[in-house]
Parts: sequence; C-alpha cells; structure tokens
Amino acid sequence: MSKDNFKLVANNKKAYFDYFIEDKYEAGIELFGTEVKSVRMGKVSIKESFIRIEDGEVYVYGMHISPYEKGNIFNKDPLRIKKLLLHRYEINKISGKMQAKGYALVPLQVYLRGSLVKVEIGVAKGKKLYDKREAIQKKDMKREAEKELKARNNG
Repeated sequence: MSKDNFKLVANNKKAYFDYFIEDKYEAGIELFGTEVKSVRMGKVSIKESFIRIEDGEVYVYGMHISPYEKGNIFNKDPLRIKKLLLHRYEINKISGKMQAKGYALVPLQVYLRGSLVKVEIGVAKGKKLYDKREAIQKKDMKREAEKELKARNNG
C-alpha cells in the first residue's frame, strides 16, 4: 500500500480491544454522491457498526455518515444500511468462517484509496473479559517502562 494515495478517514480502535482480528479484507462500499463528499471531509463513524452477510451479499449496519451540508434533498439517511462490495469467492470464504461459533465481522477502518472509498473489514473472534484485562495490564506495563526509560535518559 503506497502512502501517496491512501488517506485514513475513520478508525475503529475498539474493535482491536474487543476482538482478536484473524483475517482482514478490503471491500468497496456502495455510496451516493453526497455520502462520498461527506466521507472525503472525514465525517464518518464506525464505532457502533457491524457487518452481516445476507443472501450472499455483505452489508454494514450502524455506519454513520453525516449528511453533506450542501446536499439538501440529495442527502440520504446517515445510518442507512450500506452494501459492501467483495468478490464472490471472498464472500464464500468469509461466510465459511462465520459458521464457526464466536466469530464476528467488524469494520476496522474506512479510507480513501485514490478516488475510491474502501472499508477494511476483519473476521474477528470475541475476547473474554480476562483477555481484555490482560490487554490493559500489558498496555500499562509498556507505558510504565517507557516512562522509566524517559526518566533515565533525561536524568
């Protein structure tokens, strides 16, 4: 992925905290003109969103794209269900994994690749409470170590 035509629009940090991400896929997203303009301005949120496969099609629910200010009558519902564009073999592979218990499909980030809006989706397995506690503990230990190192270098 070259840096020059890649622009991150929305990131879902909570997904990495709540799930173990096992596989990642890049999907296109079916949007209307005013929605694309809002995405380009960075007015998109995927914090509460999730993905479902229905009748061989992939849809994202709860992805909030703020209405475009100059869009008036052309604006769509900010929380409307949006279709994700993937190849048939990718959808089959993902739905095969989804049959296993405890797996979920979550959007990880929304970004612009050139002029196209893309969504990175992850096949994720839910973390248990003790896994989350462990993650917090590791983060705290890392922070403490960095603080100590900084103090040693400056002192």
